[in-house]
Amino acid sequence: MIRDRLDAAPVVAAARRALGGREDAWVVGGAVRDAALGREVRDLDVVVGGDPGAAARAIAAELRAPAFELSGEFRTWRVADRRGGRQIDVTALRGPSIEADLAERDFTIGAVAVPLAGEGVIDPFDGVADLERRRLRAVGERSFLADPLRLLRAARLAAELGLEVEPGTAELARAAAPRAAEPAGERQLAELRCVVGGPDPLRGLELMGHLGLTAVVLPELEALRGVGQGPNHHLDVYGHTLAVLERALEIERDPERFAGGRGEEVAALLAEPLADEMSRAVALRFGALLHDIAKPLTRSERDGFVGFRGHDREGARVIGAICRRLRASRRLTEHLQALALHHLRLGFLIPEAPLPPRRVHEYLRATDPVGVDVTLLTIADRLAARGSGPLAAPEMIRAHLDLAREMIGAALDWRRDGPPRPLVRGDELAAELGLGPGPRLGELLAELEAAQFAGEVVDRAGALEHARRWLAESAESL
Repeated sequence: MIRDRLDAAPVVAAARRALGGREDAWVVGGAVRDAALGREVRDLDVVVGGDPGAAARAIAAELRAPAFELSGEFRTWRVADRRGGRQIDVTALRGPSIEADLAERDFTIGAVAVPLAGEGVIDPFDGVADLERRRLRAVGERSFLADPLRLLRAARLAAELGLEVEPGTAELARAAAPRAAEPAGERQLAELRCVVGGPDPLRGLELMGHLGLTAVVLPELEALRGVGQGPNHHLDVYGHTLAVLERALEIERDPERFAGGRGEEVAALLAEPLADEMSRAVALRFGALLHDIAKPLTRSERDGFVGFRGHDREGARVIGAICRRLRASRRLTEHLQALALHHLRLGFLIPEAPLPPRRVHEYLRATDPVGVDVTLLTIADRLAARGSGPLAAPEMIRAHLDLAREMIGAALDWRRDGPPRPLVRGDELAAELGLGPGPRLGELLAELEAAQFAGEVVDRAGALEHARRWLAESAESL
């Protein structure tokens, strides 16, 4: 069955044509696993004896795609077939035989090889049987010590494939867990991206905790456990964080329910690539995980009232430190920081609803460019708080959802059209009113934009008149 499914995959046929009938080439890893699970085989891992670069260039020529060295340390090359939406990694054989190579791999489900030319399946560690039993088992006792990144990979694969971590493997992982932060930050982030962005992130995070990895890789997240909250919350901060993530997943699955007729636009936005191989949807999941990350640092309790004053601003600082440690890109870092910084803003506006246009403008300007994203986060945050306090009352939740729908529409329009096109340029305004460059001119331009958004000025003459009046009133108040 495995052989038949591999033979039916175009990417395997292309590699076979490129490498001819050589007997020192094997399909390994994820492609074999996908074939065993009955999944489509798109990407390919090939092990070859000799020079992997030569084999990769031969495959690249067959596919008319570029080939490049992916890792000198691991002697791995990659062929990136962008037209076919697939990639082929070619790695040099480790050890004197394919059996020796498989013995160096992480889990038995990946320690299976199929000759590229020839018959049979090479499965010295019963990996196919482990797949059938839905079990994740380490190849050997030193698996995690050989590469500590495999610790995160264990949680990721078990969650992604719906496997149970075999008890002996779990014990090995917990023993090696203190080394989980040793791999380079970007390698950790890549695995975390697959955990959080995978089909079952809640189970992936549960497994990280079970194996002792969260406290090592994301100690700030682990620190949320046991941090009590006020009456609006029925869970501690860690439990609430996972509940927010769960609600964010609901929004992903059914954006129309929360977006007031703009669900298709929200779905398209969430599908957009953002940074670090993450979509905006996956970044929103990370935002849900990190939005309250500073609550342990800001918790105070007085007269029975629990507060976290400033946890939004402090959270942005903590997220910056986490992203530096994980070597995240500047764009992803700033995106996640903005989600934390602004996740309380909409809730503060609920008593003012229906909002006047200027308040809508203020929200859009402040939250740009994450206006839609952070509004979705506030929905997840509010729905996850099911305590007995006033903010958790059904009428308050309805009011929040109503305002969020309105703001999502406004933020989508703002994202499409941008702020109002100025009726008067800054240099013209300065010349007309005798203003020099500086903060005063910037404040005036911001005021005119707000007035134009609110419909208070509609043409150049009205903008100049409004500017003169605003300057005069401002001078009187000084």
